Amino acid sequence: MNKFRTIAAAAATAFTFGTAASAADIVDIAAGDDRFSTLVAAVTAAGLVDTLKGPGPFTVYAPVNDAFAALPEGTVETLLKPENKGQLTNVLLYHVDDRKLTAGDIPNGSNYFKPVLASERLCITKGSDGVTIADGTGESATVIIADIMADNGVIHVVDKVLLPGTRPACH
Repeated sequence: MNKFRTIAAAAATAFTFGTAASAADIVDIAAGDDRFSTLVAAVTAAGLVDTLKGPGPFTVYAPVNDAFAALPEGTVETLLKPENKGQLTNVLLYHVDDRKLTAGDIPNGSNYFKPVLASERLCITKGSDGVTIADGTGESATVIIADIMADNGVIHVVDKVLLPGTRPACH
C-alpha cells in the first residue's frame, strides 16, 4: 500500500501546482480533497487528467477512498498496473456522464443513464430517501454528497465503486 500512497501523493501534488490561477475544475476539486486520493491516483494512471480538466460538461460519480478499499484485496493495485490501463479506464469512464446533471436534474423514480463508457448503463433511482446508482453488478451505490459544483461540471460523491457488467435492472 505504501507504493500506492506514494502514487496518490505525487498525483495530488502534480494537480495542485500551477492551478492556483485557474478556476476549480473537477480534477482540482478531487485533488484538493483527501477523501479522493485513490480516485486521483486512478485518474492519473488511466491518463484521464486532461480529459476531466477539459471544458466538459461532466458529471462525475466520485467514489471515496473507503469505496475503493471495500473492493476485493489487490483490486486497486492490479488496476493501477500499466498493463491494465484499458480496464481501469473503462471502470473510471463508467463513473462519468458527458452532461452536467445536478441532483435537481435527476428525475424521480428509476431511470437508465448512459455514462461515457457507452456500452454500459447505470440505473439511477431518486426518491424521498435520496439517490442510489445501480451498476452492472446489480449492487447499488448511495450518493452521500450531491452537487459539488465545478467549473466544468458537477461531482456527486458515492460510497461504492461502480463496476460495469450486465445491464442493471431499473425498477
